[in-house]
Amino acid sequence: MSPSDRQLVVGLDNGGTCNNATVLEASGRFLVDRLVETPSEVLNGPDVAVRALVDAFDNILEVTGAPRKLVAAVGLDTPGPASANGVISSRGATNFSQPAWHGFDIRGALEERLGLPVVYNNDGNAAALYAHHLYFGARATAHSSVSAIVGTGLGGGVIEAGRVVRGAVGMGGEFGHVHIPMDGLLEADQPVPTCNCGFSGDVESVASLTGIMNNLLPYWLARHPDHELACAESPRAAAKLVRGYGEAGDPLALKIFEQQAMALGRLFTIAANFTDPSAYFVGGGVVEAAPAFREWFLAKVREHTVLRAEQSAAAVFALVPDLDMAGARGSAIAAMEALITPAAPVAPAVVI
Repeated sequence: MSPSDRQLVVGLDNGGTCNNATVLEASGRFLVDRLVETPSEVLNGPDVAVRALVDAFDNILEVTGAPRKLVAAVGLDTPGPASANGVISSRGATNFSQPAWHGFDIRGALEERLGLPVVYNNDGNAAALYAHHLYFGARATAHSSVSAIVGTGLGGGVIEAGRVVRGAVGMGGEFGHVHIPMDGLLEADQPVPTCNCGFSGDVESVASLTGIMNNLLPYWLARHPDHELACAESPRAAAKLVRGYGEAGDPLALKIFEQQAMALGRLFTIAANFTDPSAYFVGGGVVEAAPAFREWFLAKVREHTVLRAEQSAAAVFALVPDLDMAGARGSAIAAMEALITPAAPVAPAVVI
């Protein structure tokens, strides 16, 4: 069915501390242009957290003055791993560590509470979808894109003809655990980085805050023991400070970010040979950095992405915009798309 001009959808972005919400009209206009956050309560278990999502839904309608009777669907995103239908991994996840979360159907639970259809994506896919639609606008369905979102881990998404490629069990676009060549990326004496997932030499082991903390920063500080970051109160605190040093032009920090950019370039090189996308988007903390630094970083990513001449002429490289709102907005877009063209049913598989 096609949504009437008066129909609305609500987008809910579930995070470790806050839920961010937005409202989207069928015309494509968002009714709020800022963060609207409420506590997510995920550490208090599924029942409390689902009630918090309902509170976020009610709050955004109150903030925007949108009538509930016009809301036709809800888009929801959470961090993974989770199935394509929003069932949290049977092993839990960073934000969903309590046993009660393991195998919990967060999408179905919210749908039951609200009495409305709920469309689920993981947070990387939601941000990727928003970046794609914002960049291509009315031409979104004529293009494809890949997005890499650098955060604590490395998320991302594949968009084909304007829609998220979820895969059989919701693992489409899990770029963090793609293995990449390390020759030329690492120094001659630099150990192969390891990932919390157990892999060695995947993208997340380099291009993530965890990769900086566990792999890159220890190596570079061992070579420069007098660096100020060696005095940080903890490895995590030091890792979080690296971006600020990079913005200031610190050579050690720039070397770390160059290695991250090389990793993303190699990831995009692989993606180019699988999907040949129209656009490559980069998101995460680097988007929130000073303009000169983020443009330098994006240029480095492009420099290390090996494309054929025809691909270079057609493809664009860009940053994911409005990152703090991208999840909720992408979730809302997915819900509106589902009203226009319902997706094929997805098997209710659980990520193991």
